[in-house]
Amino acid sequence: MVRNSVSLVFVLSWRWVNSVVGETVFFSVVIPTYNRQPILEKCLRALEVQELSQPSVVSDYEIVLVDDGSTDGTLEWLAAHKEEFPHVQWFQQDHAGPAAARNLGVEQALGDTIIFIDSDLVVLENFLQAHANALMQGQEKLGSDRLFTYGAVINTCNFENPTAEPYKVTDFSAAFFATGNVAIPKHWLEKAGLFDTSFQLYGWEDLELGVRLKKLGLTLIKCPEAVGYHWHPPFKLEQIPRLIDQEIQRGRMGVLFYQKHPTWEVRMMIQMTWLHRLLWGILSLNGALNERTMAPFLQWLINLGKPQLALEIARIFLNWYNVKGVYEAYAQMQQAS
Repeated sequence: MVRNSVSLVFVLSWRWVNSVVGETVFFSVVIPTYNRQPILEKCLRALEVQELSQPSVVSDYEIVLVDDGSTDGTLEWLAAHKEEFPHVQWFQQDHAGPAAARNLGVEQALGDTIIFIDSDLVVLENFLQAHANALMQGQEKLGSDRLFTYGAVINTCNFENPTAEPYKVTDFSAAFFATGNVAIPKHWLEKAGLFDTSFQLYGWEDLELGVRLKKLGLTLIKCPEAVGYHWHPPFKLEQIPRLIDQEIQRGRMGVLFYQKHPTWEVRMMIQMTWLHRLLWGILSLNGALNERTMAPFLQWLINLGKPQLALEIARIFLNWYNVKGVYEAYAQMQQAS
């Protein structure tokens, strides 16, 4: 069972406005965080300096931060700097994963519209206004609020100046509902049933909710003007065991995803097809290209100052671990049934 215990709450919300989705929006930016204090600081500071057009369809906004049991002093840092973050209200729960953290954030949110981002995302000054504009334009076009907006996510390992990173082909995402940068009317999340907290390992809890939102008839509206820069540390060989473990976890959660929605579309998403098995089997030479055999080449690229390229090449064997993890978890599921 997942237990959420709110032990620390700081609330400083702006005035409550009975806003009507389609005329004005009150944004609640929901952010789960776990041991990411340095980049979280950049994330929150960027949200505090949002530039809203006048008059703006954004009536108000708040930042709802849910700490998922951090042990790096995140809450102590927030308490010491609370005057610098007037839009922030924060909550704490025992470590239960991002699905439970986002659910708690939605439940505590005052806004009629939820924006999900991750705590390692740094946004531009027009971020909220861009989402608001896209929501209004989408509603006008569709004639209803049965929609959500999806902003651009650019991956970067530049901690000092993350927003300087250019868009790359590898930043493209075809996901229907990914919580790295998305805005959605709160009542649709509640109608869909929020996130499934049985997804306690790495991966798929947001895309699984996306399947339920699609069944409710929601439309994805791309919003490339709402840019977020997703920071991660520069790739090092020492990260590979953790990345492999994540891919194995993602495989197990992928099978859980398929159990809930046994469709060909989900099989494609979780890479549980003969095509993916053949593709990554060939590219990895049936596992002969792995973390040991490729280590010298990857280290050479890192030494050349190309850690991102090294990571993309490492995905050859990381995806092979994922595909194997999917099929192993699926076999275990069939044996159990």
